[in-house]
Amino acid sequence: MQKPRHTSEHRHPVLTSHLGRSGSQAIPIHWGEADPIKRGAVVGTLRNPAHRNVIGAHSGGYAVYRALAVASGALQPNHRADLTNTAPVVNFGPHPSWADPHKIVSFDPFGAIVGDAYSSLYTKGYDILPTIAITKAHVNMPELQDAVAKGRLSVDGQIIKSGGSLVVTKVAIDPVWYLPGIAQRLKVEESHLRRILCQQTGGMFPELMTRFDLKVFLPPIGGISVYLIGDISTISDRNYPLAVRVHDECNGSDVFGSDICTCRPYLAHGLEVCAQTALAGGAGALIYFRKEGRGLGEVTKFLVYNARKRQEGGDRAAAYFTRTECVAGVQDMRAYELMPDVLHWLGITRIDRFVSMSDMKYNAIINSGIEVIERVPIPEELIPPDAQVEIAAKQAAGYYTKGEVPDEVALKEIIGRGLTE
Repeated sequence: MQKPRHTSEHRHPVLTSHLGRSGSQAIPIHWGEADPIKRGAVVGTLRNPAHRNVIGAHSGGYAVYRALAVASGALQPNHRADLTNTAPVVNFGPHPSWADPHKIVSFDPFGAIVGDAYSSLYTKGYDILPTIAITKAHVNMPELQDAVAKGRLSVDGQIIKSGGSLVVTKVAIDPVWYLPGIAQRLKVEESHLRRILCQQTGGMFPELMTRFDLKVFLPPIGGISVYLIGDISTISDRNYPLAVRVHDECNGSDVFGSDICTCRPYLAHGLEVCAQTALAGGAGALIYFRKEGRGLGEVTKFLVYNARKRQEGGDRAAAYFTRTECVAGVQDMRAYELMPDVLHWLGITRIDRFVSMSDMKYNAIINSGIEVIERVPIPEELIPPDAQVEIAAKQAAGYYTKGEVPDEVALKEIIGRGLTE
């Protein structure tokens, strides 16, 4: 087996980094500055600890895989990325929200343009990596092909290609947390937030408690994928219609088509509405968050599935959220307070068609200052039979519906009818 090569700094890692132990050459970060140079680059490098000005590491959710590659000798610990030809394929912004320290706190608004903005620092040896990447692609789903076949979508050769493939601009965003801003959103003290983050990660990041001068944290969690449809220059222009679907990851349904929930049907419906709006001269934005199982994780979600199906009386809307809370201790951990950041980054001030029934998403968006004109629920015919319990429970809990919220008798009738169809 190939043995990894080590430098002295990697052979003797610093277990904690109190002020003065590292960061002598670190660039200060002034969050909210409009000029990226004045704001300062986010440097989570492991190559030169003296340059680090954040807690955590670049691509935090994949840092452990990087460690495995280094440990096995497959990756040299001092590797430096060659960013030639990696710049965004399209440019948009900056928007006024990029310079508002209260509008965007969960990722770096300049994360896609670090190659240009900080080129002088890169030539001086600073390992500055993008935290946002922007590319082009086609999306091809059976549901979109069905929409074309049934005439709900039309092939125009620009937005919808022959065969039903959808042309999109794709954006990938890694989380970059400005801790004072995160604490303010959650309405807690920054010191309290730091202590809980340190404790609940098993002390994984001691700098949370020892380096209060470092205000930026790269958490080891999943990020955000954005699918933009139509002319992206119209997304921030209130003179053009805009459709938005904010979708939280549900691997079992989104990828594998499980029929116990409405996630994939709503995902496909959201893309369809976004495409319809783009074809009408506007644009669409589908925001995909990596928050599996309401932020609880897939293992917890499957445990809840079992508990729901095996409980006395079977799966029912009245106990839908209770069973989740019994297992996880809470019904939802998605931190909706941070969700609108990506909308502000896109320059969105108004959403004409919000493809969601969630009252929590809706409230978070309008409370952040974005106007919502119309809320679009999932069509009833798209709700799988086994998801009738879920949708009824959510409507009873406050999810948007154009009809009346069914009572317990009606719920039993709906669920029973769905299971026999």
